[in-house]
Amino acid sequence: MRKKREMQILLIMLLTVALICGCSTKEEQNNEQKVEGVEIEEDTDTYRFVDVLGNEYEAELLDIPLITQNLTRIEDQDGKKFYLNEDGEIASRLGIDVSEYQPEVDWQQVKDYGVDFVIVRLGYRGYGEAGKLVEDSMFRSHVEGALAAGLDVGVYFFSQAVDKEEAEEEAQFVLERIRDYDIKGPVVYDTEEIKNDTARTDDLDGKAFTDHCITFCDAVKVAGYETMIYANMKWMAFTLDLTRLTDYEKWYADYEPLPQCPYEISMWQYTETGQVPGIDGNVDMNLWFL
Repeated sequence: MRKKREMQILLIMLLTVALICGCSTKEEQNNEQKVEGVEIEEDTDTYRFVDVLGNEYEAELLDIPLITQNLTRIEDQDGKKFYLNEDGEIASRLGIDVSEYQPEVDWQQVKDYGVDFVIVRLGYRGYGEAGKLVEDSMFRSHVEGALAAGLDVGVYFFSQAVDKEEAEEEAQFVLERIRDYDIKGPVVYDTEEIKNDTARTDDLDGKAFTDHCITFCDAVKVAGYETMIYANMKWMAFTLDLTRLTDYEKWYADYEPLPQCPYEISMWQYTETGQVPGIDGNVDMNLWFL
């Protein structure tokens, strides 16, 4: 009888320890899912966000690295956003991206305003059946002007590739045009949902878009350049397969007060209506986390 009682006590102790460990593990998992500034649903594997039109979405939270920055430390100073680290020091860079839609730029004024870097549209593939590759009419002028002012320069390419061969062709188109310039910023691949128009990529699925990102970025990496993938939250949540893209940095577009993305991002395009001295009209502005 005594032996049986001792066994019962031992069993109760083991069950208690297991319960405590289980609670601790669950608490640790919940802590790992916590991202300051992002709306992650408690006790679920989902998060919420809105698009530029205010439409609300709920998406699955993937098992990939989460953003490490505390997004509540992002500050805004007259339209210039910056990120503060735990010591209260600025841990970001301010940038813009431009194309032929900003034909006149005084690059010295841009630099004096506090802009550190610029991403220039190098070109795009046309929507039509032929899918003609086109160099942005201001690409060379913008790159040369920004470099002369002492800004770091990257480039982006707007894709309409319908297969991996065309994605490779787009990469080579870009590499041929940047080899004569001191490109220190990223070479970015831009795939997007096309609204209010008919596009060559309308019938592609997420796997195809993801394949094209990998093909382009790998070609750029082999050539020795830093690379990124441009996308907004809806594109990340419902089109690109982010589980296959963890080796590639992201340039994330979101015009809410804070980024809504729960995953690792390198750069945040936070407005398309920025005002910068030296540029007439609106310009996209970006925060690059250090």
